Amino acid sequence: QVRLVESGGGLVQAGGSLTLSCAASGRTFSMNGMGWFRQPPGKEREFVATINSSGSNTVYADSVKGRFTISRDNAKNTLYLQMNSLKPEDTAVYYCAARQFSGIYTTATGYVYWGQGTQVTVSS
Repeated sequence: QVRLVESGGGLVQAGGSLTLSCAASGRTFSMNGMGWFRQPPGKEREFVATINSSGSNTVYADSVKGRFTISRDNAKNTLYLQMNSLKPEDTAVYYCAARQFSGIYTTATGYVYWGQGTQVTVSS
């Protein structure tokens, strides 16, 4: 079983930056495609970014492309989300998730393991 723990959330002013981390347990992290999702207040969970097992392919939601960067360090079993130029509409609980397979995927149904979430609040 893969266990995921997010960290790095907090309160930031609009235009600022945050880096989220997701630490994965186990020794098979390098075989899993990974993703970041977020759930704004009163809204459904939505896709943010995904990365394949090797890190060679990434896909971003239109709302964050050019501002967010997903990356991974397989040697450290850690997934990252670098968030720049943050906007108030980025306010949400952010979740990391792991696939059963190695490829990218842009919907929550493609993921089987989820972290507990970390709150990101962007003030204006």
